[in-house]
Amino acid sequence: MSRDEQLKNRWNKVVTLLSNQFADGDVLDLDAIIYLIGVQELGQFKQAFKKDEKVNLMHIGICRLLQPYGYYEFDFVDKDGWPHYTIKEELPPLKAGEQSILMKDAIVTYFLEKELID
Repeated sequence: MSRDEQLKNRWNKVVTLLSNQFADGDVLDLDAIIYLIGVQELGQFKQAFKKDEKVNLMHIGICRLLQPYGYYEFDFVDKDGWPHYTIKEELPPLKAGEQSILMKDAIVTYFLEKELID
């Protein structure tokens, strides 16, 4: 199986798992999955978030996902329990499709690390 096919299969497993758990089977998109990862990393699950907090949760998700790739480094958790990251290396300019593939690969890697998919 090629790397592309493997990524596609694993990505579909992640989407199915999360869609069934959080969206009554409606298919979650990439942004929704990044948001859920941000909530997971924050660890405050039973809370309603304001619009700006939702944006910050997506930022946390992106930072956490791109940390293993060397783009971000965990810095500290603030007094409210929110994790903060610093930029280690700027992301290279990527086309939309390339960004999508990078994020899907990072999400699949995250779920493999958490042993939620195989």
